Amino acid sequence: MHNEIQRPFSRTFAAAALGAALLAAGLAPGALAQDAGPTQAQVDAVVEAAFPGIDAEWAARLTPDETMRQCNQFGNMPPDDVFEEIRTRAASTIVYPDDGVLMGSWENGEKLAQSGYGMRFSDYPPRRESGGNCYACHQLTPQEVSYGTLGPSLMGYGKLYDFSEEAVKAAYEKIYNPHVALPCSMMPRFGANAVLTIDQIKDIVALLMDPASPVNQ
Repeated sequence: MHNEIQRPFSRTFAAAALGAALLAAGLAPGALAQDAGPTQAQVDAVVEAAFPGIDAEWAARLTPDETMRQCNQFGNMPPDDVFEEIRTRAASTIVYPDDGVLMGSWENGEKLAQSGYGMRFSDYPPRRESGGNCYACHQLTPQEVSYGTLGPSLMGYGKLYDFSEEAVKAAYEKIYNPHVALPCSMMPRFGANAVLTIDQIKDIVALLMDPASPVNQ
């Protein structure tokens, strides 16, 4: 849903980047054992070389946190015990609104869903609030015909769950930190990584769950 620079890069991405780096250096990608793939040291070297001269804040994003380390280690398919460990860790990061209200304005949520601003080099230092870029991965409203398919269609999302309070809470939690619902999800951790504010997350929840939202028309 967003181009959050989520720590770290997957081994699949790193392998592709490593192949490109080898070609740029005049080396054949076949120099690596195809069955084994790149070593962690090779991956780290390519990632470091891809971001020369970055400051400490950006450099920290190239280091995996424990969740990303585990997801990379198991190719996004962790065993049951690690799966539950990631879920438990994700749940501990979720912060709920002080007033207990989990839905905001769906109109604002639609604007956030359309906006891809934020967390890119070209957006730094920030000049306005980040967006969610939800349409990059999801279909949401019938009016918007340009959308990605990395994530499932969310059309009719609220209707599908009968607009229940439990579904509203689950949507809030998944947007805040999707690993609580699906460990090793490809979806950014919007709240846990401070990409979006609590109020922004509430607005996106409203886009999904408000009966008046075009998502549910």
